[in-house]
Amino acid sequence: MIELHTLKPQPGSKKRRKRVGRGIGSGHGKTATRGTKGQKARDTIPPRFEGGQTPLHRRLPVRTGFKNVNRVEYAIVNLGTLAQRFQPNDTVTPDLLKERRIVHQLKDGLKVLGEGEIGFPITVHTHAISESARAKIEAAGGTVVLLENG
Repeated sequence: MIELHTLKPQPGSKKRRKRVGRGIGSGHGKTATRGTKGQKARDTIPPRFEGGQTPLHRRLPVRTGFKNVNRVEYAIVNLGTLAQRFQPNDTVTPDLLKERRIVHQLKDGLKVLGEGEIGFPITVHTHAISESARAKIEAAGGTVVLLENG
């Protein structure tokens, strides 16, 4: 019967580790198994060294510039688009524009720009508006209501 105190590992399965640089009598002294001379015999190769090819930190693309975390990015719609898609005396809101798929994402809000002409009164609820767009809407008898961002 096998007893705990008689258990031994298989012959050859346990190997002693090589202790280098421990004197000439150990058989691994002097050059400590590194051979003689040359770059590999000396302690001068940095771990990141890739044998002379362009190193990884130089192969990767460099990120330039910075990203402003406080940037306000608006969904933009032109005045000419509003003139095509809405009737006189309509009320334009950001949610209505998204519902009609005129804008796809509202991002941080809606901004109306003054490209195009409008010939009828319209009420526009927006987060931001250009001076030319405001002037054209008010000249046509419409009104502009500024919304709070957020």
